[in-house]
Amino acid sequence: MDLESLRARAVAIAELYDRYNIAAGRGAWDTRDLALGFVGDVGDLAKLVMAVDGRREIPEARAELGHELADCLWAVLVLADRYGVDLAAEFDRMTREIEQNLG
Repeated sequence: MDLESLRARAVAIAELYDRYNIAAGRGAWDTRDLALGFVGDVGDLAKLVMAVDGRREIPEARAELGHELADCLWAVLVLADRYGVDLAAEFDRMTREIEQNLG
């Protein structure tokens, strides 16, 4: 799946979450809520990485690692979409700058 397909799917899921939250009497998530959710997911990811590396005890940590990485990717894709950031272009620019600085 290419980046644009991932972005479109992430945005579609965000819209499902918005409808779900509104139907449950909560508001749709704004960018602040998304960013805070992302921070929580990064914390969960850090704990799983520690467990996979033998620094913590979390049952099935290896099996959960991919899911948590995908959660983080989802949040990044949705935030980029909400802010109008072209991630492919930014990633290309950022990696070229690193290559120039390190090369």
